[in-house]
Amino acid sequence: MRRIAFALTALALLGVGALDAQTALKVGYVNSQQILATSAEAAAAEERFNQEMQGYQTEVQQLEEELTGMQQRLQQQQLTLSPEARANREQQIQAKLQEYQTRTTQLQQAADQRRAELVQPVVDKITAIIETIREEGQYHLILDVAAGSIISADSTLDLTPEVVRRLNAATPPGAGN
Repeated sequence: MRRIAFALTALALLGVGALDAQTALKVGYVNSQQILATSAEAAAAEERFNQEMQGYQTEVQQLEEELTGMQQRLQQQQLTLSPEARANREQQIQAKLQEYQTRTTQLQQAADQRRAELVQPVVDKITAIIETIREEGQYHLILDVAAGSIISADSTLDLTPEVVRRLNAATPPGAGN
C-alpha cells in the first residue's frame, strides 16, 4: 500500500512539475478574418479594389455577350448555312471562346495581384501590432485561428538550427554527394 501511495504521490508531483513547465509557455491567438472584417483600412482597400475591378467586369461581360451572340446567330442560321460555312462559324466561336478563357484568366490573375497589393499594407500593419502585443505581453506564440498557423513567435523557440545541427551530425561525411 505504501508503495502505491508513494508512486501516486511521485506521479502527482511530476504532474505538478510538468504543469509548471507548461504554464511558463504563454500562447495567445487572434482571428485574422475578424480583424480584417472590422478594419476601416481593409474596408477602404476592398472598396478601392471593387472600383478598379469595374473595368475588368465590363470587359468580361462584353466578351460573354459577344460569345453568346455568335452562338445564337449560329443556331438561328445553321439550317441555311453550308457545311463549310457552319464549320467556319464553329471555328470562330471556338477561337472566341479561347480568347474569352485566356482573357478572364489574365484578368483574374491581375485582380488577385491588385487585391494583394491593396491589402498588404493593412496586413503589414496588423502584423506589426500583433508583434508589439506579443512582445509587451511576453507571449511565446500567437496563433491565427482563421488560418490555423503561427503568425508571430519568440525566435528563441525556433528549433530549426538544432534540427539542422543534429541532422548534419548524423549524416556521415560524403553521404550527401
